[in-house]
Amino acid sequence: MSVRRAIAMFVVAVALLAGCRATEDDRPPEPVRPRWEMADLPVPPGSPGRLIVRDVTACAGQWYAVGAVGAADGGTRPAAWRSADGRGWVPLPSRPISYYGERAILYAVGCHEGRIAVVGARSGGAHGNPRVRTWRQDTDGGLTEVPAEFELYGGPDAVSVSRIAGGAGGWLIAGARTGGAAVWRSPDAAGFALVDDAPGLTSDSRLTTIATDALAVPDGWLVGGAGRPADRADRDPFVWSSGDGRTWTRLALPATNADEIVQRLVRVGPVVHALGVRGSGFQAWAFVPGVGSPGTAPGAGEWRAVAGFGATGTGAVAGVEAAAGGGGVLLAMTVAADGHRLWRSAADGASWVPVALPVEVSAGGDTSAAVAAQGGRMVVTVDDGAAAKVWFAPSGHV
Repeated sequence: MSVRRAIAMFVVAVALLAGCRATEDDRPPEPVRPRWEMADLPVPPGSPGRLIVRDVTACAGQWYAVGAVGAADGGTRPAAWRSADGRGWVPLPSRPISYYGERAILYAVGCHEGRIAVVGARSGGAHGNPRVRTWRQDTDGGLTEVPAEFELYGGPDAVSVSRIAGGAGGWLIAGARTGGAAVWRSPDAAGFALVDDAPGLTSDSRLTTIATDALAVPDGWLVGGAGRPADRADRDPFVWSSGDGRTWTRLALPATNADEIVQRLVRVGPVVHALGVRGSGFQAWAFVPGVGSPGTAPGAGEWRAVAGFGATGTGAVAGVEAAAGGGGVLLAMTVAADGHRLWRSAADGASWVPVALPVEVSAGGDTSAAVAAQGGRMVVTVDDGAAAKVWFAPSGHV
């Protein structure tokens, strides 16, 4: 064999090997397949109907799921459940006090010191806008609707009321008014006050803001969301920090020229993660502490874009529906053109792999999915628009 021919054969072999490796590297990661078990979720006492579940949380060794019971005629009534192990669930008493409270679908639940508070809504009125109500938990575990004037959450300035969180400073709800990002504060979840004109949080001449999620940190609050610069169509991701829920500092996250928004905040150990959408995929940002903590002034650390994952596709409103973490694991539930999906990463948020859900659920319509985690176990709720189910993965399979 000539030297020239031997060199040519070697070059071809190297090219083929590189091609094989590239093909292997381009393959999507194999999904994690937990040993799912379906939980027992009973219909609460009262009129019959299909179960609707919109959110789930882990709270001081307990699990809570919230939603509604839907009647055949389209009517709904609020519903919530509690579980000690994720397997067997008990309905909680619901005590609405208003017309729309009696018809509300509970869609967001927060926890603090073993007690929950809940946000719900039902569309109605001349314009069909959501009529938002909140619930506090009584000593017997039941939920009582909190009295509120209509314009506290609604009225001509209403835009959105998103997520609720509990912490040492009480309770905080994140959302938006026509003036931009807004929050609602309460010391005990028995009555909320609107903060919609705080400099740095609200919109200004350079940036139109919106808040989507809230998180309690040791020295205050974080709120996640986005801002649209006045001269651009795309949004940039932002997190706001506050010690008291009244005075806010705006923190810009690493951004690109794609449309970006933070939709969920979650803490895993000392690290705070922000999860949302960046362009055609999902994105994880992480706060890397320096001196201080995420709730302190800028300069106490920095936000970094750590990883992208998944794809949003086209033809559906995409987003991160839920996030949870613990035991060195970070979880995200997303919705995109290909349906609802669950993802898992190590605690650094940099190594995302898909997690096979117990059932496939398409996007759109009246569908939803959520996830919560504690004690080495995760619980997912899946609502395909016809029936809601709750599943859990035993310890060691998260």
